[in-house]
Amino acid sequence: MRIVKNYSLLAFALLLMGMVTWSCNTKDDNNNTVEPTDKSVASYDHSVVSSWNQLYLEIERYAAGYRPGPAPRSLAYTGLAAYEACITGMPGYNSVAASYPGLDIPKVQTGAEYHWPTVVNTTTAYLLRRFFASVNPDLYAKIGALESQNNAFYASEATEEVLNRSKTYGQDVATAVWNYSKTDVVGHDAYLDPFKDYDWNTHYDSPGDWVPTDPGPGKPMFGNWGKVRTFAINEADKLCPPPIPYSENTNSAFFNQGMEVYANTVNATYEGVWIAEFWSDDLINLTFSPGPRWLAIADQAYVLDKSNLEKALYCNVKVGMALNDAAVSCWHSKYYYNVERPESYIQRVIDPNWEPLLFNPLTNQAGNTPSFPAYPSGHSTMGAAAAEVLTDVFGIHFPMTDNCHANRTDFEGKPRAFNTFYEMAVENAWSRVPLGVHFRMDCEQGVNLGYRCGRKVNQIKWKK
Repeated sequence: MRIVKNYSLLAFALLLMGMVTWSCNTKDDNNNTVEPTDKSVASYDHSVVSSWNQLYLEIERYAAGYRPGPAPRSLAYTGLAAYEACITGMPGYNSVAASYPGLDIPKVQTGAEYHWPTVVNTTTAYLLRRFFASVNPDLYAKIGALESQNNAFYASEATEEVLNRSKTYGQDVATAVWNYSKTDVVGHDAYLDPFKDYDWNTHYDSPGDWVPTDPGPGKPMFGNWGKVRTFAINEADKLCPPPIPYSENTNSAFFNQGMEVYANTVNATYEGVWIAEFWSDDLINLTFSPGPRWLAIADQAYVLDKSNLEKALYCNVKVGMALNDAAVSCWHSKYYYNVERPESYIQRVIDPNWEPLLFNPLTNQAGNTPSFPAYPSGHSTMGAAAAEVLTDVFGIHFPMTDNCHANRTDFEGKPRAFNTFYEMAVENAWSRVPLGVHFRMDCEQGVNLGYRCGRKVNQIKWKK
């Protein structure tokens, strides 16, 4: 009886194994074994997110009119769509769509299986086609090429029925988010005319107010960007404290701010120039812009952390929202205070022959200054906001070497090592002083404003 009993247990075990094997594998139309897709988002790696991040950075580098505000805005909506499209497979996370009146995210089919990388692939491709509808056709074609490449890779991971359902759902969510994006009348398609509806002459009262600098377009960019929709901050969060009072007195705090910029450029060190060029990201066609720079940093963190898809989606949406809200609050403050650039002040008060160190190697044009008011710094605000959410995702101690511009020879892009994202944010902010395009106060208050924006994004009830 003992032997029979043991054989019965063995038979039962073999039967159970067969059932598990049968339930874990299905066949496609060609009788190939296919993995099931009833898996959580966390069971996949970050590769689909990273592949799209990399293409985004390539496209945005050459996209006219997207820096500094429209690019972060597109990241916020694209990240939100991918996150919401996959929320059903993220049991520890909450949908945040209800926080945004007018955003109606479609529901998944009850009990149906979805292949989450395919959902992300479709959602992102759909939105990038619309956010970057006016870019060079060769770059635009890369959106479809990457979508097809990813779909081909996923063909062996799920049945055709599951993959088609996932594509349909991804597109439905992306459509809903795109329609919601279009209701932001100031932000939608603003890249088509960065100088719309703002006359700097009507805002100039006296020395110290912003004036156009040369070389440049002769008018300020995105004068109304402070009215763009935000995701975590409210109207009161948009304004940073007032700047140091304007003065030309050589004993004044403002004059000292100008002299600090002057000294750091006239007596430029290799380290100062390295830092200035490493973080610049000012010039179209040369690099991606300052906001998306932090998407490139996040992508490097995903590799170091071996992040799964769930973590990458969570991080991407937070980085996008933080950058968007930082840009909106910063531009609101910029045009509220309307502070002139160091170039204007130094040439008028200290040295008429001085010029900033921002050089465009593509055009051989020297002495550039971004064409909008100085206070606070956009680099500083967006960098601090991104650092705040990246720290919340990956922890306070996250040593990494930033390889964003590794192997560049047209400027000093040699990688730099950091122990925390906060270190990166502070250096990014300071870099604007030795470059000659910002006063210290612009950078310090930009960092403070950015941290506040990032914390507001962190305070959203993302997790259950």
